[in-house]
Amino acid sequence: MYFGYTGFYGIEKNFKGGEHSWNMITGNENKPVVKVIPGENARKIMEEDAKYIATTTKASPAVVKEAKGVVFEDVDGNIFFDFTSGVGVVNVGHTNTRVIEAIKKQAEKFTHFAGTDFYYNLQTELAKKLVEITPGDFDKKVYFGNSGAEAVEAAIKMARWSTKRKFFLSFVGAFHGRTMGALALTASKVVHKERFFPWLPGVVHIPYPNPYRNPFGIDGYEEPEELTNAVINYIEYLFRHLVPSEEVASIFVEPIQGEGGYIVHPKNFLEELFKLSKEHGILLIDDEIQPEFGRTGRMWAIQHFNVTPHVITTAKALASGIPLSACIYPAKNDFGVKGAHSTTFGGNPIACAASLATIEELQNGLIDNAARQGEVMGKRLKEMVDEHEIAGDARGIGLMQAIEIVKSKESKEINPKVRDEIVERAFKKGLLLLGCGSSSIRFIPPLCITEEQVNSAMDVLEEAIKEAGE
Repeated sequence: MYFGYTGFYGIEKNFKGGEHSWNMITGNENKPVVKVIPGENARKIMEEDAKYIATTTKASPAVVKEAKGVVFEDVDGNIFFDFTSGVGVVNVGHTNTRVIEAIKKQAEKFTHFAGTDFYYNLQTELAKKLVEITPGDFDKKVYFGNSGAEAVEAAIKMARWSTKRKFFLSFVGAFHGRTMGALALTASKVVHKERFFPWLPGVVHIPYPNPYRNPFGIDGYEEPEELTNAVINYIEYLFRHLVPSEEVASIFVEPIQGEGGYIVHPKNFLEELFKLSKEHGILLIDDEIQPEFGRTGRMWAIQHFNVTPHVITTAKALASGIPLSACIYPAKNDFGVKGAHSTTFGGNPIACAASLATIEELQNGLIDNAARQGEVMGKRLKEMVDEHEIAGDARGIGLMQAIEIVKSKESKEINPKVRDEIVERAFKKGLLLLGCGSSSIRFIPPLCITEEQVNSAMDVLEEAIKEAGE
């Protein structure tokens, strides 16, 4: 079945020394093919990377040569399934034809023209499209940046400027970025904040309603409303004793907590949080940067929860790998003067062209496919939890899912060492994965994935879990 992904078809030629070799990667491969990893070519590149590239977040010895759809080939000829999507970026699949053609077409016209100072239609066209597809029947404006952290920084400044309020609420386990304003909101891992204090003042963190493990000792799967009430009551408690609600500009929340472990809160939580924010005149800012753009089987993850946020931030999948982010907010909250906030590269014409093509591709069947394949994946992950003692919890929506690795189901004690071993074993079998939270593994393949590819990847994962648990 064809799901709107036009990048799968056709075989490319690589010409070498007057002769050509046929590259057989199509994206339709049904299983990985791995020889020795990392190979000789990969090792050379990794050595130079270590010498010249700043220390960041390298997680796996994957050295890509080319990629199509869900599949990539490394520099030594190994074939892998990418279950990271470039960390939630290439939702429409690697080298999607429609997106590549849009990039080429715009690059031949002009590559940059400072859309914050001057004008071009692509930027306006994309802003209109984002206003149209985001929840909320009210006048909106769009600020374009280059990264998720920039979108969050814009939201912080917009909220402070327009409300004249000083404080922000965020959640323990949240990840909103690493720049100093966004970092203040982030509370995912200590390493993100170590040695960087002082960051932006005025942020207060709230326990996130994690059904599997939370400081209230509530089983959120059995008693979801009780868990929701505990968190809302905690916020009200803070309003009485610590932070005046009339001085809180906004609440930042992820509809599914990403780096914190792919946590899905109780169904009614966002509705109750929105009621609270409305009661106190606080902006509810929905950080969609990881679950966005069809990944959960809806364009925006918050659409699963019957809530219309005041503000949405988006970035990762917005332009399929071309740097672009956006903060979409009520027009009445716009900066009232020129120069209060701006950027040089935000809304770049090539990025805007890629984004418009990405949206078109998503709306051509990929979002529906994410919902279907997510059901297949979720069923397989829950079966693994039933079967394996070290698999403590499986959770997620659509193609944004995770499994939490523990020492035992009874203790729920985190087991990051074995989690990392599973990720490594899976990679050696041709499945690229990333951890999240303290002890979980995330599964975020491109939305063009087929059921056969899902099951093949789950077979690899289960082999890795069995071996690590022995």
